[in-house]
Parts: sequence; structure tokens; C-alpha cells
Amino acid sequence: MLKHINTVAYCKTVLLGLLILSASIFSPAVYAQDANAISTDPAVIQQGEALFKANCKVCHAVNEQVVGPALAKVYERQNMDWIIAFVRNSQKVIQSGDPYAVELYNKFNKTEMTAFDFSDDEIKSIIAYVKQETENPTVAAPVATATDGATPAEGSASAGMSSEYFYIILVVLFVVLVLILIVLGLIVSVLTKFLNQQGNLDEADKEIVNSKTDLGAFMKSKAFVGFAIFIFVTLVAKTAVDGLFSVGIQQGYAPKQPIAFSHQLHAGQLEIDCNYCHTGVRISKSANIPSANICMNCHSIVKTGPQYGEVEIAKIYKAVETNTPIEWVRIHNLPDLAYFNHAQHVEVGNVECQTCHGEIQTMEVVQQHALLTMGWCIDCHRKTDVNTADNGYYDKLVELHNESSKSPMKVVNIGGLECSKCHY
Repeated sequence: MLKHINTVAYCKTVLLGLLILSASIFSPAVYAQDANAISTDPAVIQQGEALFKANCKVCHAVNEQVVGPALAKVYERQNMDWIIAFVRNSQKVIQSGDPYAVELYNKFNKTEMTAFDFSDDEIKSIIAYVKQETENPTVAAPVATATDGATPAEGSASAGMSSEYFYIILVVLFVVLVLILIVLGLIVSVLTKFLNQQGNLDEADKEIVNSKTDLGAFMKSKAFVGFAIFIFVTLVAKTAVDGLFSVGIQQGYAPKQPIAFSHQLHAGQLEIDCNYCHTGVRISKSANIPSANICMNCHSIVKTGPQYGEVEIAKIYKAVETNTPIEWVRIHNLPDLAYFNHAQHVEVGNVECQTCHGEIQTMEVVQQHALLTMGWCIDCHRKTDVNTADNGYYDKLVELHNESSKSPMKVVNIGGLECSKCHY
């Protein structure tokens, strides 16, 4: 009997242990810990990096303070639920009286953080990227120099210098011709002197050897006049043709803007992503010029600058206060007969801004970098591979292309030279 009682007690003890173990396994605390876990998946980190650079980078850096605090180890200062709530609506968290949020708000001059309508997974991916950068900071790659190879835009732009090369060739040919004439003159002079010293020439030979060149008669000869007319007509025709081909081309155009905005400072030194100001570049036909409200996202706090001080920034304040649009001067302007879609090239084609606009992050004053001619576009379509990765739209086209060619599918292979694509 005692043996059975001990057995029952033992079973109850085991059962109680199993219940405690089950409770610990399925408890909300464990799930909360899993929910707060930061992913190390490279795909998640890559997604977070893209979101961070497009939305957060203008005010935050991981390992240094910018407009807002450095985000390194933010996941250790607050739990994931707090971070998600703050990113979605920082003012709501602050108004709730949260001590840390209030302290942060006061410390950074009561700057209101933009509310972002991100999903939980998107915010977690940003934190995954922040953790990756905290533990393994990215080392900036050196900027490519001219010796590293020209971009397609640079190569195409150099093709527009044919007129310069033409005149250089003409000058070189003229110099060579003059040198040949000098050498021939010296040879004639030496031979004339030598023959006269021989003393065995008859009168007819002496007359030929000692005859003087009549420059006036030579210049009036039909051969010289015809040659001169040919050179003159050729130069005039070449100048006229170059002038016709340059109509509408504004390469190098760099107008003075109403506010001296420095891309070298903002896009280069501060590394503000182009998409932050030009919000339509990935979703619209036009990249759009940023409104003064976008400027004020930063300049409500930043009221001075290393180059221009308060003078240029004061112009932004005046535009906002008087509700007057800033009259920026347009630099890149395609004719109405040509269709160009920024979203198609930037979002789908992954074309970098620098391909068409040059090293914009180094420009103090922005200028038109590329020719932006029909020939320039066609040349790019002939050379550029279509970005088909993870895009089911191209699967059948890639399959058909691979049946007839071993080279990568280029824009020209999918109708990139059809007139109606650009002239609708």
C-alpha cells in the first residue's frame, strides 16, 4: 500500500513539473522575448538599410549624433514595443508622459520626429540594420576617380567633343605642313648652293637653278585659289553643322538659383539621400523639386551653415512665412516631344542618379552633366543590361532572349529603340 502511495506521489510530482515546464514554454514572456529578438537575416538587414537610408538618414546616424540622437544600441535602451510606438507616433509617446521620451524631446530642442506608417516587421528590419552597423560599422568606399573608368554618361559626353578634336587635327596638320615646307626650302637652298659651286652648268640649267619663286603668282594660281576655297567652305560647313547639332543642348548649363543650395554639403558631406528631397523619383514620372516644407524638416532646427551662414537659410524662412514658392530655375529640361519616366529608370531599372546627373554629391552649383540628346539615350539603351532580378515581368522575355542569344538582355532587346516608347 505504501508503495502505491509513493508511486502516486511521484507521478504527481512529475505531472507538476511538466505543468511548470509547459507554462514556462508557452508563457507570454517567452513570446515577448521572441518578438523582441533582432533578426540577423541578411535579407532583413538589407531591407532595413534601404528603409533607413530613404527615411531616417537625414536626421539620424548609427554611430554619431546628427539632428537627432545616435541610434547605436537603441535596442538596449528600450524594448521593441516602445521603439515601434515611438517611430509610428513619437508625440503620442511623449504626451503620455513617458520619462525617457520626454527627456529625449527636451534634450533635442523639442524637435518633432516625423511619424512613419511602417509595419512592425519594417521597423524591426531597421533595428536589425542599426545593430549590424553598431557591431560592424561600414567602412566608406573610396570615391572612384577618372582613372577608374568613365560612367556611360561621361563616355557619351566625351563623344560630343568631336568638334574640338576636329580643330585640333586641323591645327596639327597645318603645323606639319609648315614644317614640311621649311624642310623643303632648306633642301632647295642647299642643293642650289651645291650646284652653283660645281661650275659646270649651262645657261639653261643655271636659269632653272637660280630662278626665284614668285609667291604672288603662286597665290593667284588656280590650284592655290581652289584649295583655299575648299578649306574655307569646309570650315564654314563644319561650323554650321555643329551649330545645328547643338540646338537645344545645354550641357554644362549651371544657372544661378534664388537660394544658394549646395549639393556638395547636403548630398555629399551630410549624405542626405536624393529621395528624401526629390520624393517623386521612385514613384512618379518626375523627380519633383522639393517644397520649402521639406527644407524646414531640418532647418526648423538648423539655422546656420558652414558656407552661407544665416543669409540663405533666412530666405527659406521668408518663403514659408509669406507662403511664397521658391522660384528654382530648372536645369534639366527635355523637349515636350520626348517622354521620360524617373520611376521606370530609378525604381525598376536601378539606374543611379549619377549616371545621368553626374557626381551630383560633389557639385557646389548643379549643372547639366550629360548631353540628354536622343543619340545619348539610344547609346545608353544599346549598352545597358535590363535589371531582371526578382521581377517576374521579365521571366518570359529572358527565356525567349536566351533561346537566341548568350549575351545579357539589354534595353534594345525589349524595344528600347522603338520610336513610340519615347515619342508617344
